[in-house]
Amino acid sequence: MRLHFNTIQFFSPLSGEAGGVMAGEVKVHAPATVANMVCGFDVLGFAVNDPYDEMSICFTDKPGITIINEDEYNLPTIPELNVAGAALLAMQEEMIEEKRGFELRICKHIKPGSGVGSSAASSAGAVVAANRLLGDLFTNEDLVRFAMNGEKVASGVKHADNIAPCIYGGVTLIRSIFPLDIVPLTAPPLFVTIVHPQIEVRTSDARSILKQQVLLKDAIRQWGNIAGLVAGLLKSDYALIGRSLEDVLIEPVRSILIPGFDQIKQLSKEAGALGGGISGSGPSIFMLSKDEVTAREVEKQMHGVYEKLSLDHHTYVTNINQTGVRFV
Repeated sequence: MRLHFNTIQFFSPLSGEAGGVMAGEVKVHAPATVANMVCGFDVLGFAVNDPYDEMSICFTDKPGITIINEDEYNLPTIPELNVAGAALLAMQEEMIEEKRGFELRICKHIKPGSGVGSSAASSAGAVVAANRLLGDLFTNEDLVRFAMNGEKVASGVKHADNIAPCIYGGVTLIRSIFPLDIVPLTAPPLFVTIVHPQIEVRTSDARSILKQQVLLKDAIRQWGNIAGLVAGLLKSDYALIGRSLEDVLIEPVRSILIPGFDQIKQLSKEAGALGGGISGSGPSIFMLSKDEVTAREVEKQMHGVYEKLSLDHHTYVTNINQTGVRFV
């Protein structure tokens, strides 16, 4: 589908007034996300309130996409090699009659390779901001579809378990990629503790070590956990959520890449966490708790493990972000 947008009128959800294509600059905060939710490999994910990337976009008279990094990570500025650039290029393919390009500024607070959706935040933040600049031409599903091109640059695979919650907010189920079918899920109040050991696990590397075939008995157990987790979220059944946070397929392979993983998981559950596991492809580890007091105690246990290992790390105690990318 190709869209014209030279003289489009739109309804602005921010102002409540009709107007033309928005001028000036659009600024957003693009949140970190936790993908997989232990048992839901590539199909479940949720957004968190902290950390997030800061991004801004404006039109330029120069065709194409100009990327300016305002952080220390020295990521590629060639659009085809940058996850945000790839997402914007996919968006531009469905536009005609517009000669101006985009200038995108990115200040990343979500470290690349951290396992909390750094590439998704850049990809999703870019297309959400650009869409607002264009007068909200595209649907959220369109934006997910565009942003998945950024994930392909990062990992070699188009997946949406980080992208969807980053754009929709909350917890999302990716029922299908082709065709895209995203199901937002309700969830009870949950506190999230994340620890990021200062090592890098590349998503592409973490995917390459996974088994290509699994035993039927393991698949059946995994399906039961996924169904149980979704049911637990919808029913606000914390006990069921906790019982379902089990991964018999991916975690046993990937956890060997993360120092202290087994100890952190054990101590966190002893501290009262419902459960948790690897965030995305790692190395970050997340744990879910019913209340902030428990989440803070889990944080102390995480600190203790990595202090004994003399491994630098960052922690976050946050909760689920219900709005996704936020305009500022």
